[in-house]
Amino acid sequence: MKFFIDTANLDQIKEAQDLGVLDGVTTNPSLMAKEGISGTENILQHYRDICDAVDGDVSAEVLSVDFDGMVKEGEALAALNPQIVVKLPMIKDGIKACKYFSSKGIKTNVTLVFSVGQALLAAKAGATYVSPFIGRLDDISTDGLHLVQEIREVYDNYGFETEILAASVRHTMHIVDCAKIGADVMTGPLSAIEGLMRHPLTDSGLATFLEAAKSM
Repeated sequence: MKFFIDTANLDQIKEAQDLGVLDGVTTNPSLMAKEGISGTENILQHYRDICDAVDGDVSAEVLSVDFDGMVKEGEALAALNPQIVVKLPMIKDGIKACKYFSSKGIKTNVTLVFSVGQALLAAKAGATYVSPFIGRLDDISTDGLHLVQEIREVYDNYGFETEILAASVRHTMHIVDCAKIGADVMTGPLSAIEGLMRHPLTDSGLATFLEAAKSM
């Protein structure tokens, strides 16, 4: 399973990259705003900086909700760097734009997916990634992981190449569970990724080793 980090914070991206396990980045206008980044040129430059900091794909979201606007924005984003993946909303014009970009060889990530039907349409339109939001489904007492399982079953039935990118990952066990059910990618905070390293027996075992080493 690929590990993406969901942030616009360059320090966190570089820290995850230095771990040697990072495969890409997802971000959005809200995350950009959280870092105090605004204005078209500043946002575009920040995407360039993110691409310089990581080796893998970088999802960059369009702001338009009409086909022509998505195409214009998406082409500008894709021109920034070959690592850019154009992030499109799961709406009618988003699917049309996904088909357009896939026919041009431009990578896409269809986001805000909350049903198997939506994921099926995205795959039919040639999406590179489809992003079911598992955390947001959990927030409304719906099993987000079950949706990933259902999408996995449908994609495997028909050999779709679209990768399932489990988004809105909130914590470490989300990552483990996504790996168990066959998500191709997960995207979440640095804290959730670092949480995979921690175990109390590791801590106590290391403390014992270090104490023993003092007497050697």
